[in-house]
Amino acid sequence: MRSIWKGSIAFGLVNVPVKVYTATEDHDIKFHQVHAADGGRIRYERLCTVDGQPVQYSDIDRAYESPDGDRVILTDEDFAKLPAAEKHEIPVLQFVPSEQIDPMLFEKSYYLEPDSNTPKAYVLLAKTLERVDRVALVHFTLRQKTRLGALRVRDGVLVLQTLLWPDEVRAVAFDKLEDVAEPKKQELQMAETLVDTLSDDFDPSLYVDEYQIELKKLLDEAIASGSSKVTRAPEAAAPEMDAEVVDLVAALQRSLEASGRKGGSAPAAPAKATKATKAAEKKPAAKKAAKKAPAKQTRKGA
Repeated sequence: MRSIWKGSIAFGLVNVPVKVYTATEDHDIKFHQVHAADGGRIRYERLCTVDGQPVQYSDIDRAYESPDGDRVILTDEDFAKLPAAEKHEIPVLQFVPSEQIDPMLFEKSYYLEPDSNTPKAYVLLAKTLERVDRVALVHFTLRQKTRLGALRVRDGVLVLQTLLWPDEVRAVAFDKLEDVAEPKKQELQMAETLVDTLSDDFDPSLYVDEYQIELKKLLDEAIASGSSKVTRAPEAAAPEMDAEVVDLVAALQRSLEASGRKGGSAPAAPAKATKATKAAEKKPAAKKAAKKAPAKQTRKGA
C-alpha cells in the first residue's frame, strides 16, 4: 500500500504522527466502452463550449454558479489560500459511545500507521480507545476538503472513518407509511421466531460477490474458447537492431569485400604438407648433390 497523506493526531498535548492509507478497494471488474461496429475504444475529450477546442486539464479552473445564475471562477491559487488546504493535523474533538453514531453517517475508511521511530504515543492512544470503549470524533482535511471522522481501533490498528455531515443525510417521509395499522401480536411473534432461526454471529467470510465470480468465469471461458468476441493481443515485435550497430555491421561487410573476402568468411588455413609434396621438394636437392659429386675412379689397369 502507498500512503496518501501524512499528519498527526492532536490528542490533548500529545501529538501522534501518522501515515494514512486507503483501507478498502473495489473488486469489480473494469470495462472499457467500445464502438459496437468495430470494437474501437471510445474517447472523451474536454471540449470548450465557446471555441469548440479540446482543453488540457492544466488549463481548467472551477466555476460556481449561484441559484441566481451568477458565476464565480476560482483558480488553484484561490483554493490554496483557504486554511483547510494547509491542515495536516487531526484534532480530537471529543470521545463518544460508538453506538450513538448512526451507520448512515459512515463514508470511507482509512488505516493509520505510526510515522515515528518510537510509536509509543500511537499505542497509548489505541489502548486507551479500547479500554474506554469509545470512538474519538476528529476533524480530517483531505484533498482540500474538511471532513468529520470517527477514530477507532481494529485489531490493534487505528482506523479513521470519515463521516457525512448531518446536513448531507436527506430527510425522508413516505406518505404510504402514514396511518398504517400496527402489526398484530401473533404476527410479531411469528416474525421474531423467524428471526431467531436465522440468527448467528456475523462472519463476513461467508458472503461472496456471486455476480463478480460468474462474470470472471464468463470472461475466462470466452478467452479460452477463442470466441469471436475475443480480440487477441498482438504479439510483441522482435526488437529492432540498433541503428549504430547496423551501420557498424555494414561498414565491416564493405571492408571485407574490399579485401577480397566475402561476408565474414575466415581466411583459409595453409594446407598441411603431405609425404608426396615433401618427396617432391627433396628431389631437386638430390639432383644438385649428384652433379657436384666427383665421378668414381675405375680400377687400375682397366
